[in-house]
Amino acid sequence: QVQLVQSGGGLVQPGGSLRLSCAASGFTFTRAAMSWYRQAPGKERELVAGISSTTGRTNYVDSVKGRFTISRDNFKNTVYLQMNSLKPEDTAVYYCNAKNYATALDAWGQGTLVTVSS
Repeated sequence: QVQLVQSGGGLVQPGGSLRLSCAASGFTFTRAAMSWYRQAPGKERELVAGISSTTGRTNYVDSVKGRFTISRDNFKNTVYLQMNSLKPEDTAVYYCNAKNYATALDAWGQGTLVTVSS
């Protein structure tokens, strides 16, 4: 059974940091591209950051470049999102995603709320 279990998140003041984790099971983690998405109230879900399955190449939406870092631990089957210098506009529900087009894998975590507010 494919599972993505997220942890982390919560309330943080502007300028603060948080780390999100996403533990994967039920599929071959090393062959999946992993991503973090977010959805703010009243807005569409957007891709925040992604990391490839093989080379570890990363990509980020412009609004988080230089502040967020996505990483993966292939021994722990876990992907992380380190978020620094958080801004109120980063407030959203964050979701991790696993994709493997060869196997039609497209799985989502349960979502975790990040609130940036003073």
